[in-house]
Amino acid sequence: MRRSGWRSPEKDPPRRAPRRRPTSALWHNLAEYAEKTVAGHRGCLKDQPGGADAPGTAGTLEQEPPGQAEGGPIMPPGFLDACGRERRLVARTRDRYAEIRGRLDAGESLSAISRVTGLDRKTVQRFARAGSVEELPGKATSRESKLDEFMPYLHQRWNEGITDAAQLHAELQQRGWTGSEQTVRRYVRPFRQARTAPDPAPAVPKTRQITRWLLTRPDHLQADEQAQLQAIRARCPHINALAGHVTAFAEMMTARTGSRDLETWLAAVEADDQAGLRSLAAGIRNDQQAVTNGLTLHWNSGKAEGTVNKIKMIKRQMYGRAGFDLLRKRVILHPA
Repeated sequence: MRRSGWRSPEKDPPRRAPRRRPTSALWHNLAEYAEKTVAGHRGCLKDQPGGADAPGTAGTLEQEPPGQAEGGPIMPPGFLDACGRERRLVARTRDRYAEIRGRLDAGESLSAISRVTGLDRKTVQRFARAGSVEELPGKATSRESKLDEFMPYLHQRWNEGITDAAQLHAELQQRGWTGSEQTVRRYVRPFRQARTAPDPAPAVPKTRQITRWLLTRPDHLQADEQAQLQAIRARCPHINALAGHVTAFAEMMTARTGSRDLETWLAAVEADDQAGLRSLAAGIRNDQQAVTNGLTLHWNSGKAEGTVNKIKMIKRQMYGRAGFDLLRKRVILHPA
């Protein structure tokens, strides 16, 4: 005889608590993707060195960079060297991108292109997935350099007549520089054609500094930090959009409105051109219900996770010296 699907209350199994993602882990993931986005677009914050009125650069900065047609789009500042000329890395990346896209359009496979060009298959795949050539050298051209803080001094000394790279390197060493002479020589090389060094671009805050400002409550920032962050957001539309997404997520996490606002936030991120945040959104989609619970429910698993961390710490302290019985006693008698 078939049993009914209804069961008496006393025989029902206990309900399991809904799965939820800890908000600390979500915030940590958001911070990582935010830092990557800032690193990729930090070059947008660098002024084109010298400008049109810079002394000694009038005949240089007016020339079109290689590969740019007259009246074409202006190259991002991070793609230019200290004298406003296109970097060799950017030119090489553009040539490789054109070759790989041409071979893909001709029907060649990634493996075949890798063999012909001598590039790793993952490199070819990265070129193939890029929507435009500007996406490719962004990280390399906008990353921080140990030479950043010494650039104003280098420009000053060059314009004072000190054009020997070895002497400039020695002077920088006295001021705390720990890099190589080749780095200094490579940086001042464009100055020899321009005869005088242009005015250095204003110092750009480091990637982690900008990320910290984005992830900090506005009322917890100093007045000068708020002013610098507003200037950065005005200069770079990508970082400005990132700041909006971070603020919206923080408000949702603080107010516990995940069940109402998470879908809207995901849709906004997916409609934007922030590749890093789109990747985060894709990960959230794979476990959206647990993330929604984490951004909505007030209880959390922090105490259980803390206990697990404590047990692991005690176990590592005892590595190779004791067995389970002593571990059990230490866990039970631990003051915390």
